[in-house]
Amino acid sequence: MGIVIAIDGPAGSGKSTTAREVARQLNYTYIDTGAMYRAVTLAVIRANVSVEDHLAVTDIAAQADIRFAWIDDNLHTLLDGEDVSSSIRSVEVAQLVSPVSAIGSVRDILVKRQREMANTANIVMEGRDIGTNVFPQADFKFYLEANLETRARRRIADYQKIGQNLTIPEIMAEIEKRDKIDSSRQHSPLKKAADAIIIDTSNLKFEEQVERIIQTISLANLSQDKNGSEPNRNQ
Repeated sequence: MGIVIAIDGPAGSGKSTTAREVARQLNYTYIDTGAMYRAVTLAVIRANVSVEDHLAVTDIAAQADIRFAWIDDNLHTLLDGEDVSSSIRSVEVAQLVSPVSAIGSVRDILVKRQREMANTANIVMEGRDIGTNVFPQADFKFYLEANLETRARRRIADYQKIGQNLTIPEIMAEIEKRDKIDSSRQHSPLKKAADAIIIDTSNLKFEEQVERIIQTISLANLSQDKNGSEPNRNQ
């Protein structure tokens, strides 16, 4: 297994864009686990299946071919060969992705795939339970957080890109609902790993978020080189 950098946090904390840039600078493989769950959710919506029908949703997750591809320096999500990068960011998907993600059998399927991805490459993986469940022994663990209004303002641009105009209060309400579902679900809830490095991104520029993570990794690697032993990277 290669080196694993786990970046967790709630919606709008900046983990996706930060993780993508960290991976680019380190020349690691970037894996957006949230996009994987959104892709399954989109497939469920298209199949006109209720998220309450766990068996049907699980069957869809098992059959879904989800891949990532770099196109024009942007990471695209492919579902059964179709580029669904924009479709998975819709309000409809956002409203249903948490219930889909809470289904234990769906998580089992996708977590297995995520672990397989780390067998052949150094990776930066972001999500909500990477450091606690997917890779509890990750080489580096980070947890990004931000206040609710900041997170909503970050989300509004995403919706505008796909032609959906929501207000800040509407997005704040949606994020609060997702937080509640994600943190209280029975299977692999959103929570901070005890040994994760916490970064509050509320007042940080994007470049500063990335720099803090890169510096932490660089210092740990420097310590390893000097001491000739494995550093305690998550302290």
